[in-house]
Amino acid sequence: MSKKMKAVGFYQHLPITDIQSFENLAIDIPTIRSHDLLVKVTGVSVTPVDTFVRRGGRSTQLVHPKIIGWDSVGTVVKVGTKCSLFKLGDRVWYAGDFKRSGSNAQFQAVDERIVGHAPHNLTDEECAAIPLVGLTSYESLFEKLEVSPNCDNNKNETILIINGAGGVGSMAVQLAKLVGLNVIATASKPTSVTWVNRFNPNYIIDHHQDIVSQIHSLGYKYVDYIINLNNLDAHWNEIAEIIKPDGKITATTENKKLIDLQKLTKKRATFSWEWVYSKSYYQTTNMITQKHILDRLSQLFETNQLKSITTKSYSPINSETLQKAHKNVESGRMVGKVTITGWEK
Repeated sequence: MSKKMKAVGFYQHLPITDIQSFENLAIDIPTIRSHDLLVKVTGVSVTPVDTFVRRGGRSTQLVHPKIIGWDSVGTVVKVGTKCSLFKLGDRVWYAGDFKRSGSNAQFQAVDERIVGHAPHNLTDEECAAIPLVGLTSYESLFEKLEVSPNCDNNKNETILIINGAGGVGSMAVQLAKLVGLNVIATASKPTSVTWVNRFNPNYIIDHHQDIVSQIHSLGYKYVDYIINLNNLDAHWNEIAEIIKPDGKITATTENKKLIDLQKLTKKRATFSWEWVYSKSYYQTTNMITQKHILDRLSQLFETNQLKSITTKSYSPINSETLQKAHKNVESGRMVGKVTITGWEK
């Protein structure tokens, strides 16, 4: 194997319209640690995390190129000395590690405890869309909101998913329906409504209109659970009003203003944050749960209980296609996910 690999990165945090926002590079193949796999990357996706990190750093020139990219699907080509969960040739998927070099490269080193076996029945274009949003939606539902996996326990319970048309929302609606929750999803455009309807929520409302009055018009005074995936500042007062006493709320979008948690006091409602990279960032003892979740998602896809959420795909992985995909995500008009697959020979 050559000691160099193709990668796509940047030396400066620039607007995506700048031709140097991504550059085609030749860099060293990473060295793996004892718990690492070396994965030959065959597909990636672009998420709001990618666009946030690309735009968000200092404008000064970097000494070394920054390689981003989180979602990935590929094949294991090398295993670390303490690896026991995978073997050479395994097809895997993962959302990566916020602190380490990303998936926009031909080879990536990743801790096996945050990697899952990719589903056999999905293409690279379909697989690359899932890990980050799959983990986020699963952790939101079953770890943060503590939703029961037993349908019988959920038949009288209702969840509001604010922004059901994005990547996380698309997965959260499907998972919530699988465990028997009544699902109210929001979507603000006709194309978004059409997309969310693929996943059979009980109701769809518009998060650009008054959420509380729309919920009440459906016959609900409160909802038991809320996942907020869109502009927490704008929706906080509505969330606090519509959550049931002893209800649970989780959010993935950061607030820019202080949120008034006292609004939840009399209801004894619970609020939590979900960040998919917390476990690997802090090397928590339960890091391996992400492997288990990814394997569970793989089983659900292989038994056709979950639907693909890829809506746009490019090839090959290079500076031009990454710029296109970042523009798609930054437009704010995406439903589902955009992926990029393959490398030029």
